[in-house]
Amino acid sequence: MRLTPVLRAGVALAAAAVAALAFPAAAGAHVTVNPNTATQGGYTKVTFRVPNEKDAASTTKLEVAIPTDKPIASVSLKPVPGWTAATEVSKLATPVKTDDGDITEAVSKVTWTAGPGAEIKPHQFQEFDVSLGPLPETDQIVFKALQTYSDGDVVRWIDEPAAGAEAEHPAPVLKLAKAGSAGQGTATSTAAQDAAGAAQDASDNTDGTAITLGVAGAVLGLAGLVVGVLAYRRAQ
Repeated sequence: MRLTPVLRAGVALAAAAVAALAFPAAAGAHVTVNPNTATQGGYTKVTFRVPNEKDAASTTKLEVAIPTDKPIASVSLKPVPGWTAATEVSKLATPVKTDDGDITEAVSKVTWTAGPGAEIKPHQFQEFDVSLGPLPETDQIVFKALQTYSDGDVVRWIDEPAAGAEAEHPAPVLKLAKAGSAGQGTATSTAAQDAAGAAQDASDNTDGTAITLGVAGAVLGLAGLVVGVLAYRRAQ
C-alpha cells in the first residue's frame, strides 16, 4: 500500500505524538522526599519515594546521604519488609551543644538493600520512612541519593537546586521554614506536612492519569488514521 505525502505526514505526526506523550512518564520519575517541607527545630517523618525507571532491571539498593554540616542528632528508620537498612556515622567537625551534652557524631548515610524478591520491579516504586530531628536552622536540606539497579547501573540523584535550571538528576530537597509563634505548636506543623504529602500524592496521581489518557487518545487517533487510509485505498 502506497501513501500520499499528506497521509505519510499524518501517520508520522500521530506516531510522534504518542512518543512525546509517553516520554514524560519516564523522564519525570525520580527519587523524591515527601512531604518536602518541615519546620526548623522540630521533628518530622519523611518518606523517600523511589520509582523504577527501567523496563528490564530492578532497583536493588538506595543510598541517601544525610548532610553533617548542619547535623541531625536523631535519625530513626522504619523497617521495610524484605529490605535491610544500615547507617553510617561520621565525626562532626564542630560538636553540637544540646541540653543532654555535646553531640560529636551524627548519621551521615543510610543504605537500604533489597533481599531476594523484594527488589523494586519495573514500573513499580517503594517508599522508605525516616524520622528526623531536631531539624537544623537552615533553609533546606539536600539529600543526595544513589539508586542501584540489578544490571549494575547506578543513577546519581545528586544535582542540587539551581535557580532557573531544570536538573537532569535532582537530589531530594526538604525545605525548612522558621518556627512560628509559641502558640502554633507541633500539631499545626504536622498537619501542614500531612497536607503537603497529600498534595504531592494527588499531583502524582493526576499527572499519571493525564499522561495515560493522553497516550490512549493519541493511540486511538493513530488507529483512526490507519482505518481512514485503508478506507481511502478501497475506494480507489
